[in-house]
Amino acid sequence: VQLQASGGGLVQPGGSLRLSCAASGSISSIGAMRWYRQAPGEQREFVAGISSGGSTNYADSVKGRFTISRDNAKNTLYLQMNSLKLEDTAVYYCNAVIMPLNSVYNAYWGQGTLVTVSS
Repeated sequence: VQLQASGGGLVQPGGSLRLSCAASGSISSIGAMRWYRQAPGEQREFVAGISSGGSTNYADSVKGRFTISRDNAKNTLYLQMNSLKLEDTAVYYCNAVIMPLNSVYNAYWGQGTLVTVSS
């Protein structure tokens, strides 16, 4: 089982980006999925999460600007980021609780995708 994050890049303040995270492999079920981020010199922090049923929660710093969603048919997680600020610059990581075939639930991490907000 692998998680592949994509969609990062360079954007100006006030701009938008959409991150994706695709799960692949022999998957039986996917539970909660989350986005985290880690800015230079900082600890990794929670950004947003979504349950298997679609319930969402967000860090206060991104509420009203970011939207997390998932496509269960495609085993893909998304993060729509609008009104980006300089302080949103970070490497963004996806995380998911996945049950591989003939196994139990485990937590998996994607490799990270860099988002740089700069004028």
